[in-house]
Amino acid sequence: MRSFRFIILFLAVALFLGFLSSQYTYSPLLYQGLIALIIFAIAFVNIELGLYILIFSMLLSPEILVSQTEGAALGRGVTLRLEDFLLVVIGFGWFAKNAVYKELGLFLKTPLNKPILFYLLACIISTGFGVMAGRTTPKTGFFFVLKYFEYVIVFFMMINHVENLEQVNRFLLCLFITCFVVSIICMLQIPAGGRVTAPFEGETGEPNTLGGYLVFMGAIAAGFLAKTENLRTKHLLIVVLVAVIPPFIFTQSRSSYLAFIPAFLALGLMVEKRLIFVGLILISLALSPFFLPAEVKNRISFTFTQREHPGQHVTVGNVRLDTSTSARLKSWKDALNAWTKQPVLGYGVTGWRFIDAQFPRVLVETGVIGLAAFIFLLYSIFKLTLTNLKELKTPYLQGLTIGFLAGYTGLLFHAIGANTFIIVRIMEPFWFFAGIIAVLPQLEGVELESGSFNMQKA
Repeated sequence: MRSFRFIILFLAVALFLGFLSSQYTYSPLLYQGLIALIIFAIAFVNIELGLYILIFSMLLSPEILVSQTEGAALGRGVTLRLEDFLLVVIGFGWFAKNAVYKELGLFLKTPLNKPILFYLLACIISTGFGVMAGRTTPKTGFFFVLKYFEYVIVFFMMINHVENLEQVNRFLLCLFITCFVVSIICMLQIPAGGRVTAPFEGETGEPNTLGGYLVFMGAIAAGFLAKTENLRTKHLLIVVLVAVIPPFIFTQSRSSYLAFIPAFLALGLMVEKRLIFVGLILISLALSPFFLPAEVKNRISFTFTQREHPGQHVTVGNVRLDTSTSARLKSWKDALNAWTKQPVLGYGVTGWRFIDAQFPRVLVETGVIGLAAFIFLLYSIFKLTLTNLKELKTPYLQGLTIGFLAGYTGLLFHAIGANTFIIVRIMEPFWFFAGIIAVLPQLEGVELESGSFNMQKA
């Protein structure tokens, strides 16, 4: 019966496309709409195919400037990427399928449901009050809050769709392939000089974003590698890790360098030979000045050695911090001062000016209520991951969970100097993995009980 429905749907779409092609001349908007319709049909018939499309669009899709805005965007404008539109289309396909097949269920119950709901409500309410008070531009606030819903859709599509560990392996393979392709493209930028940034970043790249993504994916690959027993998988993960290192170094992102240290120290504390692993990391950090490229060493030392400049407002002892670091720290102070005027619900999402640091931004935009909800969500993710890690018995699943926890730790530090938990190119992979981690114990329990999963294939 389902095959028959698929044939009917396929013929209907084909006839509709043929009719439109014969009636209208070429129009980019028309063909974009047709492509969206095809992707919607794919997601309706097979959500897994839609998720594969979404995975490969991560980091590999162009950005679109929706509008020039003031305030929070600080002239950068609201940017949407191809995966934003894909996620909306695939999400609608998923909702439509759940409406037709009601037995599928919409939101599987997890320990993250309530924290996610609380944070989304805080963002919506604070932004609504911000719009009514004239502090927030409706269009800008809407698009930014919409991004938060995108991440939720990714998470719930994953936990509701994944049914077995074979599917998990396919998703992991696609995520690591995407990371490898991105790393190769980024390596090609190194000979040209300058800071490496992710593909299709527009006129002004964001090396900090790429650095956070590579720290997260590198930690997961390293955790997976430490536990997997499959030789072919080990070789694949080694290739990914080797490819990640050069572009990560040449991002020259100090926030990403900072995130790397706690991420891999956390990883070292969770693997079996922790003393050896942590010792190697500390030795590598101590010897890094001798083998790191000059550009990287200059970038790090520039924090403390920049010549005196009017923008250097912050000093530590007798050391004057560079203009970029000073501006970040000053923005923290300004945000705290502004928050005292709207302490409960803040100014609304994008209601205050741009600030490139996650926690002060959440505080000034959503107030103490939003920050409490955000911290509760972060804590719930950590608690869920740690609880599932204790329940898992399969080595490579333990490695995946360890890697996620280490990468998550790195992102928490990365958020000191970036809006890490807002950036789509970091958050989409993050919530994909979060969805996988959330259901691993149930999947493992079912397949170990049935004996249907071959450990050597992992």
